[in-house]
Amino acid sequence: MLLETMTSAEVQAALADGRCDVIVPCGAVEQHGPHLPLDVDAVHADRLAVELAQRLGTALVAPTIRVGVSPHHMGFAGTISLRPETFEAVYTDYCQSLAAHGFRSILCFSAHGGNYAPLAEMAERLDAAVGPDCRVVVYSDLLGLVDLWRSAVADAGGDPDRVGGHADVAESSVYAVLRPGQVRTERLVRGYTGPVDDALLQRMFTGGIGAISDTGVMGDAHGLSTAIGELCLERVADALAAHFTQRLEAVRTLS
Repeated sequence: MLLETMTSAEVQAALADGRCDVIVPCGAVEQHGPHLPLDVDAVHADRLAVELAQRLGTALVAPTIRVGVSPHHMGFAGTISLRPETFEAVYTDYCQSLAAHGFRSILCFSAHGGNYAPLAEMAERLDAAVGPDCRVVVYSDLLGLVDLWRSAVADAGGDPDRVGGHADVAESSVYAVLRPGQVRTERLVRGYTGPVDDALLQRMFTGGIGAISDTGVMGDAHGLSTAIGELCLERVADALAAHFTQRLEAVRTLS
């Protein structure tokens, strides 16, 4: 199902066989506190895309757009950020290329919170760019994702108050599943642990995460576990599948 590991003939055969949906995941290369590597969001997007494709049964997976919109993390060494217009240009080229080959639905999601607003803002332009025979569908509910993490952490026996949306108990647990042994558990620190809402996100995206958390962490990673990580992956993949299935059914009914 991974597009880049297939031959051109194999992609053509998949399209002819009715696999006309393609997933375009995106992530980021940015700081995740002192205990997580910079590739967290890109690696997370890789895995969620595969989980989503398995649930849908009709989709191939395009290569993850690994660098995202991360200006609010630039105060921390190593972060790489795209301008929103660069991010949109890359996404547009991806979508137009895929539509030209015959894909009829392009499903876009992010494992990095900073990409959510740009994705939502450019969704209609992406859809227009691929022409009338293809549809671009975007998932952009960032606060919904944080709520999914909270419920998963609670159901897995953790403390949902440690979920803040960035390098917290949920994301750190996910990375422990994806990259065993790579969480620097001796460097866990607490970050901002207050309410997460639209006002806080706007403050973070405009003023930088350092204005809210000097550790670069939103939440607290203490108490992380693979059980939490596995349930977070499952819940988010289920939510993505439900969202895209509903949207695709609506599009196909109208057409």
